[in-house]
Amino acid sequence: MSSPTWTVSIDAGGTFTDAIARSSDGRSVVAKVASTPHDPSYGLSNAVVALVEQGLPIDAVSLLCHGTTVATNATLTGNLATVALLTTRGFRDVLGYRQSNRPDVYSLTPKRPSELVEREYRLEVSERLTSAGTVLEALTEAEIDRVVAQAVTLAPEAIAVSLLFSYLNDAHERQLGKALRQALPDTPVTLSSEVAREFREYPRTATTAINAALRPVVGGYLERAVSAVESSGLNAPFVVMQSNGGCVPAGRAEAQAHRLVLSGPAGGVSGLIAIAEANGLANVISLDMGGTSADICLVRGSKAPFAATQTIQDHVLLSPTVDIHTIGAGGGSIAWVDPTGRLRVGPQSAKAVPGPASYLRGGVEPTVTDAHVVLGTLGCGELAGNLVLDRPAAIAAVDRIGEKLGMTTIEAAEAILAISLAHMVRAVRKVSVERGLDPREFTLVPFGGAGPLHAGLLLRHLGLKSALIPEQPGLFSADGLLVAGLRVDDSQTVLKTFSESGLAERGAWFESASATAISQLLADGIAEENITLTGSIDCRYLGQGFELNVPLDSWDAAGLADLPDRFHAIHETLYGHANREEAVELVTVRLAVVGAFDRPSQTPLAESGPAAADAALIAHRDVHIPGSGGLAPTAVYDRARLIPGNQFAGPAIIQQMDATTVILSGQSAVVSPTGDLIITED
Repeated sequence: MSSPTWTVSIDAGGTFTDAIARSSDGRSVVAKVASTPHDPSYGLSNAVVALVEQGLPIDAVSLLCHGTTVATNATLTGNLATVALLTTRGFRDVLGYRQSNRPDVYSLTPKRPSELVEREYRLEVSERLTSAGTVLEALTEAEIDRVVAQAVTLAPEAIAVSLLFSYLNDAHERQLGKALRQALPDTPVTLSSEVAREFREYPRTATTAINAALRPVVGGYLERAVSAVESSGLNAPFVVMQSNGGCVPAGRAEAQAHRLVLSGPAGGVSGLIAIAEANGLANVISLDMGGTSADICLVRGSKAPFAATQTIQDHVLLSPTVDIHTIGAGGGSIAWVDPTGRLRVGPQSAKAVPGPASYLRGGVEPTVTDAHVVLGTLGCGELAGNLVLDRPAAIAAVDRIGEKLGMTTIEAAEAILAISLAHMVRAVRKVSVERGLDPREFTLVPFGGAGPLHAGLLLRHLGLKSALIPEQPGLFSADGLLVAGLRVDDSQTVLKTFSESGLAERGAWFESASATAISQLLADGIAEENITLTGSIDCRYLGQGFELNVPLDSWDAAGLADLPDRFHAIHETLYGHANREEAVELVTVRLAVVGAFDRPSQTPLAESGPAAADAALIAHRDVHIPGSGGLAPTAVYDRARLIPGNQFAGPAIIQQMDATTVILSGQSAVVSPTGDLIITED
């Protein structure tokens, strides 16, 4: 009998780095260590060491999957590499005039967005293609030599090439790329035709520039990360989560660095779909709340929402991504009083270092975590990563806010939580009510270290159907990293009016792109039977400025023939009308190819025990449950002792290593057959 193999998932967040290892025979070990923002690779190796200390046989690990915020943080903070941009003559300032719109239309003091590449680093190339992709002005060898010499003189850390209409014909870009790579072999060169074969000049150029600027950052980090885990004794294939909800081998991640901008949150969405299916839920809303931010995603009909673009720092990225709404509301969000005397919470965060005041790591500003400590919803004691919660320190921090507002400590703490909750309620309404969806039809799935703390409050304020707390909410994103498997996306703008005669050409593109992607996944070690393909086409009425994505069942002639009818139906659902006599334009064809990992089976849970959860009751304490109007005797349960079938009523607090769950008075909880906790209003 062969020995069991193990998979390891590690998600590096702002405050904690979460790790979980699962064995092919159903066993699992978990670890939660403090993040190391100065260099997340240290947190990664610390997590591996912690797993080994918990019993992980490191020689038996067959796969390591990693979710990282390195690309996100670098883009948000502007900590990017210096880039030289080569573009068609006359289009040097595309990054400056962007799409000719202002991010904040009504601001009296608008702030001009950054241009990604300094103007002196933007080089013009004498060449030109027509809108059909034919050569209008050829790119000569003399021009190539001239431009390459300029690039060498600038000595950038990375180079981006984005020529006009190169998504239709990449010959000129390939000529430039070859010459640049020969002249600057140690400098990464990104061609727009390699990362975004789609139209719209500014998004394509911005995507190319951001990818180029991220490559030295992401590449350097992944080299350190691989070295760090290898020094810990782990030698296994290393894959990284992408924004699209699938993974990519670390060796290929650097070339497509812009696809990692939502690496961490995407893992949580993959796990969300799996846990929803396990509990028979089709409609769920996730709340992934950590120390710095909260990520919200609505899943309807068991399908994750995807977007063809994402916006970061007012820049548009042409990159398939899970549709996640992010707000600056986490456990480390700082409470402050603005010049008008109003209380604000976030978006600034205490982060991992110095952290909330109650962590005793040097932080003095009051945070959401400190407010919970003051109220007693978070008890004092040791947390994961050897962190402690100190109530006197939390009281001192919250008192400073209370003094400015003329409030008692308890009133100030409740005010901080009320404002933080309002941010979360607004965010959930944005992905549900503002899209015409009724929250009462959805179950909230809060996870992350701080998500379950607000489960009861959100359930009540939003009128949701129920709330489902995963068995290990603080490790949920890490565990979800391996659900989706490897993923390869491809796209091509075509801009052709629908016609029967053009179906063969569209089908040929899908066949060619599929063959390339499948070959790549097979080379990555994915079994052919684990590969699935999904195609779609962005369509619009001829003359419209924006398009809708239309999923396909197949891309043979029969599968493509009803494309207009599908588009009309989607248009009518979204906008209330459809012009079935209007011509339909095919804008961009898209393909997603997923290669699933062999996910280890989980150990069966114990049989349902008695209805009461008395065996899990570990204490009673008086707690200021937010909004309850005073101290309330509250039962405290140990999550590890709860078994399927256990039921109990609020007010109650459920403690576990990775998170704390708060249930309000008038709410009830039951442990599902899967070990998850389901909360409903009585």
